[in-house]
Amino acid sequence: MADDTEPAADHGSAADVGHDLEAERTTAPMSEYTARDVGIGIVVMLIGAVLAFGIPLLAL
Repeated sequence: MADDTEPAADHGSAADVGHDLEAERTTAPMSEYTARDVGIGIVVMLIGAVLAFGIPLLAL
């Protein structure tokens, strides 16, 4: 009978592929962004607002 209590072999997992495991952990709000990134976000927000509110108003 196999002994299932032994730990699995330490193989690389998909969770650490392409990541620097020694780097300090950061989250998205802490990441740096540029004025261009803000501009793109505003444009996306305006398009979403037009789709969410403009189209139903035109359908009246």
